[in-house]
Amino acid sequence: MSLLNEMSQKAFDLGVPISVHLDVTYRCNERCVHCYLDHEDHGEMTTAEIKGVLEQLAEAGVFFLTFSGGEVFLRRDFFELLEYARRLLFNVKIKTNAVMIREAEAQRIRALGVDTIQISVYSYRPEVHDAITKLPGSFERTIKAIRFMRDQGLKVTIANVLMTWNLHDSDGLQQLAAELGVHYTLDPTITPMMDGDTSILSLRIPGEELPEVFRNPALVPNMEEFCAPPKPVSEDDLEGYSCSAGHSFCYISPYGDVFPCVQFPLPSGNIRRQKFFEIWNHSPELKEVRSIKAKDLNVCSSCSHVSSCTRCPGLAYMEGSMQGPSSADCEKSYYRTGVPTANMLRNSGRARMTPLVQIQPLPVLA
Repeated sequence: MSLLNEMSQKAFDLGVPISVHLDVTYRCNERCVHCYLDHEDHGEMTTAEIKGVLEQLAEAGVFFLTFSGGEVFLRRDFFELLEYARRLLFNVKIKTNAVMIREAEAQRIRALGVDTIQISVYSYRPEVHDAITKLPGSFERTIKAIRFMRDQGLKVTIANVLMTWNLHDSDGLQQLAAELGVHYTLDPTITPMMDGDTSILSLRIPGEELPEVFRNPALVPNMEEFCAPPKPVSEDDLEGYSCSAGHSFCYISPYGDVFPCVQFPLPSGNIRRQKFFEIWNHSPELKEVRSIKAKDLNVCSSCSHVSSCTRCPGLAYMEGSMQGPSSADCEKSYYRTGVPTANMLRNSGRARMTPLVQIQPLPVLA
C-alpha cells in the first residue's frame, strides 16, 4: 500500500475529514448541456467567510482541498483564496474549464504550488466541445490554456464526461491529451441536477455502448481485472462501506451548505450557522451515512457485485434511498463484467437479461 493510500485509509478509519471539495461559485461562463448546477448567484460566501472556512478545515485535519465551481476564475478574489489556502498548507487541486487562464495566470498558479489542475474537455473536435459548452471558441481557449500550464510544468488532467453527444470521441481526445503531454480521465457518469431534476439523464450513453469503453485497453489500463466476473463475497465485504463520502470526505457549496459529497445532496448542516467541526462530528445526517455498511443495503447486500461495484450512495439517494441500489452503477457493473446484478434480476427477471449477457468474454492472455 502506498503512503497516500495508507494515509487515506487511516483518515477513513479515524473519521478525519482528510479531503474536502469546496465550490466557491456556481456561476460559470459555460452552459454545459450535462451540468447539474443552478448557475445563478443566490448569495455566495464572501472572501472573509471562505477564509474562515479554510481556517476551520485546516483545524479539522483537512489536507486535500479541491477548489471548483461553476468556474472558479469568475471570482475576482480567487487568487487571494488560493494563496490563503496554500498558506494554510493545503494540497490544492483546481477544477476549471481554463477559458480564463492565460500565461500570466498559469505562472501564478505554478508559483503558488498548486498540485493538480483538472480541466474539462469533451472532444478533440472543436465543434463538438463548443456545442456541449455552448460557448463558441471555448475549445481553442481551453487548449491554449492547457499549453500555458504544461509549459509551466504544472500537472494537468483532461477530464472528459462521456455522453451521447461525444460518445465516439474518447479515443481522439485521449490522443490529443498524449500530444499535449497531459493526463486523461474518462467518466461515463451523468448525474441528476442538484435540485432533483432528472431530465439531463437522457444524455447518459446507452448501456449497450459501455462494453466498448470498458474493454478498450487504451482507456482502461487494467482491463482484464476490471472486467473480470465478481469474486465471491466475504464477511469483510459485507462489513465494509460504499465510499468515503461522509467518512473522510465531504462537499461544501458556495452558500456554506455541507453535504457528504457533491453527488450526494443530503443537507447535513451549514457552515454559516455552525462550525465545520461541529457539523462533521454531530450532524445526524452524516452519522446516518456513516452507519450504513454493505450488509445494510437493500438488494445490494445480496448481490455478487457488492465488493466490486462502484455504487454511489448519492445516486442511490437521488433514486429514493441511500441504502438502495444505484441503477446507473448496476448497469456499469453488468456491462463491465457481463454478470447481471441482483437489482437487475429483481426488476427484469433472468429471462429478459439473456440477450444482454451476450458480451464476448475477455481473451485469455499468455
